[in-house]
Amino acid sequence: MATAQVGVVILGAGPAGLVLGNLLLDRGVDCVIIERRDRAAVEGRARAGFLAAHSVRVLTEHGLADGLLARGKTHATCLFRSDRGEFTLDYGTLGHGEPHTVYPQRELVRDLIAEYLRRGGEIRFGAEAGEVTEEGAAARVRVRGGADVTARYVAGCDGHRGTGRAALTARGTRTARRDHGVSWLAVLVAAPPSLAAVGYALHERGFAGHMARTDTVTRYYLQCPRGTDPADWNTDRIWTELATRLRTARFGPLRHGPVLEKTVVDLRSDVLDSPGAGRLWLAGDAAGLISPSAAKGANLAVLQAELLARALEAALVHGDGTGLARYAADSLPRVWRAHEFSHWMSGLLHGPAGTDDEARYGRRLQYARLESLRTSRAHQDFFAENYTGI
Repeated sequence: MATAQVGVVILGAGPAGLVLGNLLLDRGVDCVIIERRDRAAVEGRARAGFLAAHSVRVLTEHGLADGLLARGKTHATCLFRSDRGEFTLDYGTLGHGEPHTVYPQRELVRDLIAEYLRRGGEIRFGAEAGEVTEEGAAARVRVRGGADVTARYVAGCDGHRGTGRAALTARGTRTARRDHGVSWLAVLVAAPPSLAAVGYALHERGFAGHMARTDTVTRYYLQCPRGTDPADWNTDRIWTELATRLRTARFGPLRHGPVLEKTVVDLRSDVLDSPGAGRLWLAGDAAGLISPSAAKGANLAVLQAELLARALEAALVHGDGTGLARYAADSLPRVWRAHEFSHWMSGLLHGPAGTDDEARYGRRLQYARLESLRTSRAHQDFFAENYTGI
């Protein structure tokens, strides 16, 4: 048994699905969101926290930015450390660069859920989407343990392992992918930021990163071997390794606090050749997974949600399918540009692998890139434009 047909059924209540749902409701398009996790799990998941200026503009224009404008922090500098010293880039004033707004993704998700429900939208938490089938001028989503949903269109925003991507790739859509061969131990600590900037540390033991989240919470990253078990890293080991790689003996101590969360992230990237067809269209990680090395994931999700909302409104309200036909052409060049810069950042931050001679060569290249970024205004302008732009 299926519910009455809606305009769009959205799979996934992450940033892509929630922004899309809010934008569709704002345009008078009825929709329902299917989310396999319960509300507490969705709102409590710690993820990224850097919103580019374009994302802030989109959220502000559609009445979705009250929280981030009230509690977010503008951030426009990043710092690089190595055994050759440190330097800071004020990327917000370089080239076409703009500042980021630091606002934890879990808080943004809470804001988006509250506003979506306030606007009259429906979210089915704890409902797992199964098969997606097209039935003439509509599509049906089979929901395990609940009523099926029929809709004019399905928007897959449920991640790279979700039902939306699986349904599209089953039709023959191919995926370009890369495993960067790098893993990070991601650590969330209850401590104020220790640096005034985002911190990137290059070290022979591996990369370390410092990312502010709030005045009382900081995110750290430590490059670690593939297959690392987070349980093997106790609090003392984490702080000792952070101190070593961030060179606190030379540059000053870190502010300590309890470890709230620790997970291992394998850096992988992929992009579908097409983000949709027919009645099924994808946005966010479902359309392409990007490594976290340049903080592009949430910002690509907002960009694609904006483009897809516009295209779906035109198709549903005005009978104009041009926007959906152009969705790939409008989004993929920006997606690939973000991937190119993320790949460049990964090469800058992570120590080389291979034989001793190959590693020595790679290390020299790594420091040459860093020195160019420190001394070349053209390189700095390139960095600023791509670091914050989509």
